[in-house]
Amino acid sequence: MSVANAASGKKKIKLALQGGGSHGAYAWGVIDALLEDGRIEIEALVGASAGAMNATMTACGLITGGPDKARELLHRFWKKASDAGKNGPLQPTPLDKHFSRGNMEYSPLWGIYDALSRVFSPYEMNPKNMNPLQDLIADVVDFDAVRGGADVCKLFIAATNVLNGRLRIFDQHELTPQSIMASACLPFLFQAVEIDHEYFWDGGYSGNPPIYPLIYAGGSNDILIVQINPINIPDVPRTARGILDRINTLSFNSSLMREMRAIQFVSDLLDNGELNPQKYARINIHTIDAESELAQFSVSSKLNPDWEFLTYLHDIGRRKAKQFLALHFDKIGTESSTNIREKFL
Repeated sequence: MSVANAASGKKKIKLALQGGGSHGAYAWGVIDALLEDGRIEIEALVGASAGAMNATMTACGLITGGPDKARELLHRFWKKASDAGKNGPLQPTPLDKHFSRGNMEYSPLWGIYDALSRVFSPYEMNPKNMNPLQDLIADVVDFDAVRGGADVCKLFIAATNVLNGRLRIFDQHELTPQSIMASACLPFLFQAVEIDHEYFWDGGYSGNPPIYPLIYAGGSNDILIVQINPINIPDVPRTARGILDRINTLSFNSSLMREMRAIQFVSDLLDNGELNPQKYARINIHTIDAESELAQFSVSSKLNPDWEFLTYLHDIGRRKAKQFLALHFDKIGTESSTNIREKFL
């Protein structure tokens, strides 16, 4: 920590943000509380899918106006996304609003759309490739400022190359609304996003979120992962819907768990004196998750734009972030607050 930061009591961290559709409102709440607290300086972010949206809003706000501006842009984005979704094909039904009872009911509209998507592709159902999120992002984000603001806050966006399966990290200087949409392109809903004659789907398929860009970025050795997809579930799924939900979470967590294994491997070598600590940095890993809270919701809820639902998840995120700061603030800059072996391996 720099002398200035030590004097102010602020600690630098980097944020790694998972994707998960509407469940990204939980991460919005986490970031909102971290920014409000005032003791945390976010120096870099990486995100995939909804995590890319949150990362972009946060970085843009920090670059153009500081923490309060970042909080404003995050709120504006999620409210506009909710308003845009009200008239879409997946708008919430009364059944979608039963989340307060502790169990997201299955949406009939989602069931119909899910069945159709197994027969018809987005090239057939949405031939004009309409996606209101792209215009929304272009309206909220000052991309010129973002591309030139790496000295204030670094930003990395993950997408998956459809043709070769490789993870593509869009660097800050090349970010556009298209690259953000590439990171959030669900292949059953939208056509692949073309950028420079390459085609991209959701970044979560190959890195949700990728950690290595934050390691290579230099600066702080503390990485805070905001997890949306639960690693642990209490019971073996026995319904078709439950099995599908679990397949999705396993898929979107697999790359993160592999990177955690590599980080633990390097930490073990450092502990055993087999690596030179002057050349190899120890990475401090922190996590904020809501496994029990988010595990109760079905995959259909990830496309629920209802404002009441989004703010409900936002409030959970704020509460979890405050709990993290109360328990682990002193560990930032010193050691991991997450036991990688117990959580990921």
